[in-house]
Amino acid sequence: MPEGVTATPGAIPVPWIIDTTLRDGEQAPGVVFRPPEKKHIARLLADAGVDEIEVGYPAIGSAERSVISEISAMNLPVRLTSWSRANRNDIDFAAKCGTEAVHISFPLSPLYLDLMNREYAWVQEQLHHLVNHARGMFSYVSVGGQDATRAGLEHLEQFVDDAVAAGADRVRIADTVGISTPLSIMEMANRLLARTAITLEFHAHNDLGMGTANAFTALESGFQAVSVSVTGLGERAGNASLEELAVALAMSGKHGCRIDTSKLAELCDVVSAASGRPIQEQKPVVGRAVFQHESGIHCAALLREPLSYQPFLPSRVGRKNFEMVIGKHSGTAAIRDHFQKKGIDLSREESLEVLELVRSAAEQHKRALRAEELDAIHQRYRNTRINLPL
Repeated sequence: MPEGVTATPGAIPVPWIIDTTLRDGEQAPGVVFRPPEKKHIARLLADAGVDEIEVGYPAIGSAERSVISEISAMNLPVRLTSWSRANRNDIDFAAKCGTEAVHISFPLSPLYLDLMNREYAWVQEQLHHLVNHARGMFSYVSVGGQDATRAGLEHLEQFVDDAVAAGADRVRIADTVGISTPLSIMEMANRLLARTAITLEFHAHNDLGMGTANAFTALESGFQAVSVSVTGLGERAGNASLEELAVALAMSGKHGCRIDTSKLAELCDVVSAASGRPIQEQKPVVGRAVFQHESGIHCAALLREPLSYQPFLPSRVGRKNFEMVIGKHSGTAAIRDHFQKKGIDLSREESLEVLELVRSAAEQHKRALRAEELDAIHQRYRNTRINLPL
């Protein structure tokens, strides 16, 4: 299904999700995916339902071209795209890899043009030359403006007009250093969508912590496609996170989503292991702490209704049930639940007395308590009660 096209008139729009973990994600400093890992990740991405995989940068070398070709030969039910700089050799290397599509990246901001000793007239000329060249080898040609969000809206409008005239299928607006905000994206979308019908894609970076918010806002504002990466893996602070965006879309009520969110936890765990980048405990959607609770008020409510202090159940992203952590801020409900699961029924009075011992121990250790520590506290408490004088 084409980007941003709904299945039936009046239906909820379904954004086109492009995953760039294998290209932009692997550009994170120190990250290297071995060929078997790249193929495994590609298969998991396809199984999860992404629409397109930006599978790599063929001009890097023969090893990169080899693994891209192997992924192409897997015949995954997803569009595969090779990434290319704005030069003919890169496109020719990409054509040897068997991907359906190519993305050609052009410098756009004054800063980037100056770094390359180019004028915008060179971009205009190369757009027509390179898109036409790529047309003979790929069924889909995407073009993008590097550092587009620092180019200025008038310059960006000109680039989109030129891309349309050159015959590109899609234009990527790259927030290369992550400076956008939701309001700036809304303004940009209003300007660009008023003058073109070409598919627009937003490529968000997370330097200011707004990567996912900006990607979501771009879709809300009319962009048909966004590029993301698993766990937000990427240069500097990373990219917009696939898992965060997928769940946000699924919960929005305004957008469809072809991503099977129940497969996100496994996908994130695999990418984390392959990249050597542990998933932070407080990482939205898939972090361990997302489904951990300690507050007495929260735990008491969660035992009655799991959605009381969670926006979605852990199973929605492929995680197990939520976990109640016993520590300084716990209440009697969590204490009684912990021991009830062990076949020990505590009275209200007993649970209050054990809770005081738990809080004291948690302050001493400056952390939540482990199961064996809780059991030891309860055993000491029982021994004390047994030895009380009659």
